[in-house]
Amino acid sequence: MYTDNPHAPTPPLLLSAQGRARLLAVYRDGLLHDTLPFWLPRAVDEEYGGYLLFRDRDGSLLDTDKGVWQHGRFAWLLATLHSQVEARPEWLRLSRHGIDFLRAHGFDSDGRMYFHLTREGHPLRKRRYIFSETFMVAALAAYGKAAGDAQAVQEAVDLFGLIIRYLTTPGLLPPKVNPAVRPSKGLAIPMILIVTAQILRESVDDPTPYTEQIDRCIAEIERDFMKPELAAVLESVGPNGEFSDHFDGRLLNPGHAIEAAWFVLHEAKVRGRDERLIRLGTTILDWMWRWGWDEEYGGIIYYRDVKGLPVQEYWHDMKFWWPQNEAIIATLLAYQLTGDAKYARWHQMIHDWAYRHFPDPEYGEWFGYLHRDGRLSTTLKGNLWKGPFHMPRMQLVCWQILEEMRREENL
Repeated sequence: MYTDNPHAPTPPLLLSAQGRARLLAVYRDGLLHDTLPFWLPRAVDEEYGGYLLFRDRDGSLLDTDKGVWQHGRFAWLLATLHSQVEARPEWLRLSRHGIDFLRAHGFDSDGRMYFHLTREGHPLRKRRYIFSETFMVAALAAYGKAAGDAQAVQEAVDLFGLIIRYLTTPGLLPPKVNPAVRPSKGLAIPMILIVTAQILRESVDDPTPYTEQIDRCIAEIERDFMKPELAAVLESVGPNGEFSDHFDGRLLNPGHAIEAAWFVLHEAKVRGRDERLIRLGTTILDWMWRWGWDEEYGGIIYYRDVKGLPVQEYWHDMKFWWPQNEAIIATLLAYQLTGDAKYARWHQMIHDWAYRHFPDPEYGEWFGYLHRDGRLSTTLKGNLWKGPFHMPRMQLVCWQILEEMRREENL
């Protein structure tokens, strides 16, 4: 049974100043000297605008199509780096480069956004979800803040308002499942609204509406999706949190819920280390770590069934890159806010497993998809789902947390 990483130092690196300094360098240098150089400048489409992100292991182009999610995410990252790391004009220019492509080609006539475009920007696919729009809000808000562009911030505010209108007006968004037969809602909506509102709040003069939105979403997760009797956070429930004893209703996505945990913990930190939110965020992390950590092989597994029954999705036991990224952030943030050595140990476990299996030592960046035992499934580095977002966000956030901890030590 895989209970801990046999190669991890004892005690974990987080428990010493020297160890924290080593981790800080891993995240900082990985972001600046490995991840970003993989994507830049090759991903910039100077001919048609936007980014070409569908890449193989060596960075070679696999497909010229463009994903709206990845454009919003990369534009957000570049603007955020400009604001929070270094005011490099190139980062700001390239953030605007992606935003302008989406402004020109990403929107349908109803104000909503497409999901999948051709290289030239012709629409291929539009989904019923509002995630394309949330990533555009994040990009516009971050760019507006970095560039001092009030118009971009207002676009973000207006688009966020449209998102809320679509989510709260019955019939505007087509349901996934017939609501007359089995009404349901998903965890993805409140959690994406939390982080989107957090980003937008940093760019506006009056943060109150966005803090109120965050409060509503956290309350909904706690009330409807967290199930103490199961010690689990469900992915899908009835309109009032009812448990549905079907494949979808029993489904757990530990990495997804762990991502929600660190959004809540971040909000606790923003509010001066709010104790109630720290307890809530660490409860989600505690529950979902136990569901997600693979005791046999290590790493965070993709799906579980809350009753221990088989899961219908065929990739249920794979190790994707992003759940590992979110668990690395969540365990580090939980340790920063609580000082509990358990989170230092968990952070070491997930950090070491991920960094032992996902990085590509020859061409840089991370592979995205592994089999359960850590063997490589595909050399793919970029597609509609994977791009320069989860991993560089993890590196940036962890670097920042460790810098904060170092400053606190020196006070």
